[in-house]
Amino acid sequence: MKKRWHILAPDIHSIKNISNALKLSSITSSVLVNRGINSPEQALSFIHVSMEDIRSPFEIKDIDTAVNRIYAAIINKEKILVFGDYDADGITATAILVEFLLYAGVNTDYYIPHRKMEGYGLQTRHISEYAVPNQTNLIITVDCGSSSHDAILAAKQAGIDVIVTDHHNISENLPGAAAVVNPKRHDCDSCFSDLSGVGMAFCLLICLRKYMRDAGFWQNIPEPNLKNACDLVALGTMADIVPLIHENRILVKAGLDIMKYGKRPGVLALIKASKINKATVTEEDIAFKLAPRLNAAGRIDHAKVAVELLMEKNHENAINIAQSLNKMNTRRQKIEQKILDDIESYLNEHTKILDKKSLVLADERWDEGVLGIVASKLVDKYFRPVVLFAVTDDTGKGSARSIPGFDLYGGLQSCSSYLESFGGHKMAAGLKIKSIEINSFKKAFDDAVAKMTKSEDFRPLLRIDREIDFDDISENLLDEIEQLKPFGSGNAEPVFMSRHINVISSDIVGKNHRRMRLNQDSEKKNTVFNAIRFNMDPGFECLDHFKKIAYQLRWNQWNGQKSVQLIITDAQS
Repeated sequence: MKKRWHILAPDIHSIKNISNALKLSSITSSVLVNRGINSPEQALSFIHVSMEDIRSPFEIKDIDTAVNRIYAAIINKEKILVFGDYDADGITATAILVEFLLYAGVNTDYYIPHRKMEGYGLQTRHISEYAVPNQTNLIITVDCGSSSHDAILAAKQAGIDVIVTDHHNISENLPGAAAVVNPKRHDCDSCFSDLSGVGMAFCLLICLRKYMRDAGFWQNIPEPNLKNACDLVALGTMADIVPLIHENRILVKAGLDIMKYGKRPGVLALIKASKINKATVTEEDIAFKLAPRLNAAGRIDHAKVAVELLMEKNHENAINIAQSLNKMNTRRQKIEQKILDDIESYLNEHTKILDKKSLVLADERWDEGVLGIVASKLVDKYFRPVVLFAVTDDTGKGSARSIPGFDLYGGLQSCSSYLESFGGHKMAAGLKIKSIEINSFKKAFDDAVAKMTKSEDFRPLLRIDREIDFDDISENLLDEIEQLKPFGSGNAEPVFMSRHINVISSDIVGKNHRRMRLNQDSEKKNTVFNAIRFNMDPGFECLDHFKKIAYQLRWNQWNGQKSVQLIITDAQS
């Protein structure tokens, strides 16, 4: 799909100030200003961010109440159950909280529901069938719980307190828990609304550790170093695609450092199974290699396998579990591809469906565990909100993904009368529906999309940080760009544009990646750069000249050597 190119126009005065004060190139300074960093002080803080820059989580509503209740449980030797979600965010949140409590000598258990057999979130049956028989005194939810009103009531009636820690959208009608620690509460004025589920769990631990310190708890055992848990926080944060700004960026950056030098057997085994160079692990490696393998457990089998991996102390056992996750991930890819092929065949036969503003499909043969990934790929290709339902008996369980111009959660709210339940945020959601209501929902949802969007929302926007010449590209520039990492949602990798580009040589590598050597007509040095364009349409013509290209600049590391490489994101002939 043809993209809209928009070249950003940052304030020239701010660029000069940052460039002069920090001795940065004007190109890197432009990138900083494009991200809302307008002074040398802000730029310096952004580049040299550290754990010390994390703001006080005690600002989060109810977190003090939660800490008091957890500490009382610790002192009174109560049994605590950590209840997590089955995705990578919930898995990592469960692991860091259980690990901390066990270290503190607490009688701790954890529970992850089976995605297909139990579904999302804390439910009444988890109280009657697990918490009560196991003599649980306190339940702490991570990455879920905000909508578990009935289950929390059932727990209260059974004499069990519940503390909710979550980051999903929450209604004004709060569940009756002992504490609801969710920065998206309407009465919470904290600055932590962008945190992931594992980020919330980490903030809880910051506050709990300090409370225990003030109470003299750590006199007999060393106080735990929470930075060592940042490898798992980075995993969950990147997997959940929350904005990489403020605390999220700090935690991911710290987590990448821990991964490079850390010794956690589960993460080491996962890195090895993913064929990643530990010394150069990146945020991209987390997003596209590590997180999918963790998520595969919940999609194909049971997510508790992934928790076991992250908490495993024995290296050999960790390697075996990581290999089993590898196999699950391969199976997940095959299932996902089969569904994509089915949908493409269907759309080829029913082309008028693509005249709609949204794409809502359902099938009895689909595996609900992979529908979110499939929906994301369809959004990438057709650039419209997508909802997919796997239908079993009379019920459809679905995953939805959106485009930047459409608030998915708001759209689903307007169609909630057709749904049994739903939850999520602006870009992603899970939902449940009676199959008899799917056609009515399809029309209502498409109407909602039409009302809440503009025509330009259905054409991808490519934001370009700056137009540069090949003469401007240097090793120093790439080193400066490296300082702006980690990149992700909210801190996008810089995109540059150059004109009049010649393709000196070209070949196809892998299935459909075009590898090229490029130079520029007007470039004085006549420098040739290696470039690659990923996932091209197999029928795309291999041109020998482009009027302009949009690209990212990266170091290509191979056999201990590194060279400049252009990653082509779009081109115009």
